[in-house]
Amino acid sequence: MIDRRSFLSSFAGLAGAAGALGLPPKWNALLEQEPPKLPDSALYGSNEEAYWTEWRKQFLIPADEVYLNNGTVGSSPMPVLRAVFDGYNDTEKMAQSDPEDYPIWGYGAWNEFRDPLAEFVGCTRDELALVRNATEANSYIANGLDMKPGDEVLMTDQEHPGGEHPWNLRAKRYGIVVKKITLPKPVPNAAAALNLINDAITPRTRVLFFSHITTVTGVVLPAKELCALARSKGILSAVDGAHVVGMMRVNMHELGCDMYTSSPHKWLQAPKGSGFLYVRDELIDRLWNTIVTAGWDEPKLRAERFQRIGSSNVPSLWGMRAAVQMANQIGMERIERRHRQTADHILKEMVQAPMQITEIENWMWTTKKIRIRGGGPSKIRLSTPYYLLRKDVERFLGAYDEYRKIGH
Repeated sequence: MIDRRSFLSSFAGLAGAAGALGLPPKWNALLEQEPPKLPDSALYGSNEEAYWTEWRKQFLIPADEVYLNNGTVGSSPMPVLRAVFDGYNDTEKMAQSDPEDYPIWGYGAWNEFRDPLAEFVGCTRDELALVRNATEANSYIANGLDMKPGDEVLMTDQEHPGGEHPWNLRAKRYGIVVKKITLPKPVPNAAAALNLINDAITPRTRVLFFSHITTVTGVVLPAKELCALARSKGILSAVDGAHVVGMMRVNMHELGCDMYTSSPHKWLQAPKGSGFLYVRDELIDRLWNTIVTAGWDEPKLRAERFQRIGSSNVPSLWGMRAAVQMANQIGMERIERRHRQTADHILKEMVQAPMQITEIENWMWTTKKIRIRGGGPSKIRLSTPYYLLRKDVERFLGAYDEYRKIGH
């Protein structure tokens, strides 16, 4: 649980420091104000919208703005920011009891951060490495596996550049083959995806790489079944879960994947620069390090050796731990239900009003203070975080109708 007394005292202490350091007035005011109370869990049962309205107050996004781009990056709420501030307040004193235990040291086990995250995503501490984002973790996988020229990695045509291009670099440099399957838009059912991938596997296929939720269309692929298919064919499965952690419940061991990557700064609302790499224990010794320092050849370190990169931003890990605590406090069942309900509602309204989209992203922001992700001629991505309120959804839909009527 988040310690409210610590939350208040941290901001009070930081406010004093802000004045002493001459920080800008807006930061001084933020740190001096009493943070809003966290909502009582019981409120969810009596008035769900009021419950989410209270959570919305934890975010620094101005009340007159609507944020619909969690798929790119989430906003860290005040309990997470408090944890980051606490991290800096603790580490920058340089008062560690062990004179070799510097706060920037990149050789620590960081078990106090790995343990809650490992429990949250359903794996063991030794299978988890704390890295900066899914792109970095995907690069570790593509660079770390032994593959020969002509060996194939199979992926979909809806991968993020941070997932696809590590393999493209490997192909250009070492002669492996990147093979893509074309997913239908929309994917009609799980069987269709399974059949497409099964039919594309050849005797040269060594790795199946795919997004659990794709960045292009947001389709949730049948990850558990795809990983089982790969295992049955003697193929390694590597899953890009950048959009999953914090959006929906996920369990590495239940999923049965060999490797999994994620960027908790999206839907978990963790600090930017906090990500993870999961490697199934039986596979850890087969994955070479990409970044190398002391410990890279120590099997007993297990996945910890992948997070040894030298000096690191440890306070961001304080924030990620707080983000996990916050998601647990709310409950992933509630969060996932909220995401699905809001997404279903906004999708239903949008498909009833198709249009050619040109400059809608800039128009929404400059005229309505609504932030979306979109581009012409027909692409618009609306990522709906749990703290998005119904009135904000209706505000966007009204603005969308206005945009249509003025002839865009």
